[in-house]
Amino acid sequence: MNAAQPSSTNRTAGRHIGLLAWLFVSLVAISVLALPSRAFAHAALVATDPSDGAVLTQSPAQFSLSFSEPVSPLVLTLVRPDGSQLALTSFRLNDQTVEIDNPETLKPGTHVLSWRVVSVDGHPVGGSALFSIGAPSAAPVAGEAVDWTLRAAIWAARLFVYAGLFLGVGGAFALAWLAEDRRCGQRFVAAALLLGLAGAPLSLGLQGLDGLGAPLARFATPAVWKTALETSFVWTVLIGLIALGLALLSLSGPSALRKLSASAALLCVGGALAASGHASAAEPQWLTRPLVFLHGAAIAFWAGSLTPLGLALRRQPAEAKAFLRRFSRAILPVVILLAASGIVLAIIQVQQPAALIDTSYGRLLLLKLALLLFLFTLAAVNRWTLTAPAEAGDTEVQRRLARSIRIEVVIVLAIFGVAAGWRFTPPPRALAIAAAQPASIHIHTLKAMADLSITPGHAGEVAASMMIMTGDFGLLDAKAVTLVLSKPDSGIEPIKRPATKPGDGTWRVDNLVIPLPGRWNARLDILVSDFEVVKIEAPIEIRAQ
Repeated sequence: MNAAQPSSTNRTAGRHIGLLAWLFVSLVAISVLALPSRAFAHAALVATDPSDGAVLTQSPAQFSLSFSEPVSPLVLTLVRPDGSQLALTSFRLNDQTVEIDNPETLKPGTHVLSWRVVSVDGHPVGGSALFSIGAPSAAPVAGEAVDWTLRAAIWAARLFVYAGLFLGVGGAFALAWLAEDRRCGQRFVAAALLLGLAGAPLSLGLQGLDGLGAPLARFATPAVWKTALETSFVWTVLIGLIALGLALLSLSGPSALRKLSASAALLCVGGALAASGHASAAEPQWLTRPLVFLHGAAIAFWAGSLTPLGLALRRQPAEAKAFLRRFSRAILPVVILLAASGIVLAIIQVQQPAALIDTSYGRLLLLKLALLLFLFTLAAVNRWTLTAPAEAGDTEVQRRLARSIRIEVVIVLAIFGVAAGWRFTPPPRALAIAAAQPASIHIHTLKAMADLSITPGHAGEVAASMMIMTGDFGLLDAKAVTLVLSKPDSGIEPIKRPATKPGDGTWRVDNLVIPLPGRWNARLDILVSDFEVVKIEAPIEIRAQ
């Protein structure tokens, strides 16, 4: 009796030290993730030069694309009026603008400047702008068809990664900390980890293909992997591979070492998810990155514990009682943490309830919430009706609980499938950023020129800002400025609004309503003296949203 007491005391002290160490490492990891960093969102095109729809008198020497955040160009192409394509390989990055050299004198007709860039959240975005030399012609075809085969491969590879990180790493953590020396479910966990190890590099290569808009046949080309390595997703893959490796190590060896490896692996799961993606790129990042970290680690703990626990209840019901008891004690705070972090992240991403219906991201979220409701209900029934008799050794209840856990695992896999679909849907938060971007044009004549910005650049209530200059970029002290917008093709007569001068060198028109999207004619009547009015005009494209 006296000999047993010190041993029990030592085990208890060791357990407490281990938990404190795990808590300390978690806090350090969260603190690192919460450090201030640059604000990144899904990149949105702010302006192009030449502007979309511009008609130029001569070939420009260069093009420019300005975005709402820094980007890295992947593919820049000019499509000529005859449909032939010219790769634009000479460019410079100037803050949030890509300045592109035009290597040839453009012939008359309509050209398409097609671009594909990757934003810092790791997701490629693309688009096109049309402009004409001399006069518009039939627009050449420059649209990009959706490669559904590539998308299916990206979705499947992402699912493999989720299986490895959540079922594999989470399962290894459960085996080390909850099951201790029992190994039921170890083969399943090892298989999930191997699936993740295969899916992680595959997912990275597919990211490169998607970035270039290239087909699967180019998977092994150096350009694809170079592109993939330049995205932030590479950090998710690298940290994820570390997590998978540590989890594999935790499947054997002394108990203390297994617990240490499994804990580090679980922390790496949170770190991998926080390294890239829509949620971690959202503002404020001091909040979103730690929340993604905690959300990912909580998912891994819950989802990873299910299969080893279910197999233990079915194959070793007597020994599984301790496993079930530890899991029951730990799962409630984990679920609270999981739900709280998920709710906050969803609110940040969706912003408006209507976006749950109006956007693909919102509809996927509703589907995930429906699955989660089913999962939480089933888990609650298990906890409040089956857990106590199963812990007491009721073998029939243990079999029922094992069957119920199998259903939970199926629901979890379905949730992973839905979450992998978010890879192709920008969140409403990013769409709102794009919608808030202004529509801008530069009007240049010999007598005067102006930079006109309409914010936001879509139909509805807007504000216009104008910088008036002389024809040689000098200061033009205008006596009055009037903005005139017209859209004759829609039967809308000129809308005239006098501008005010707020004192910062610009002219403004507030509370202006643009009723329709499309191409409008913007004219500025500039009173330069008591006897002279200079009128300059150009088309401006107003978005629907």
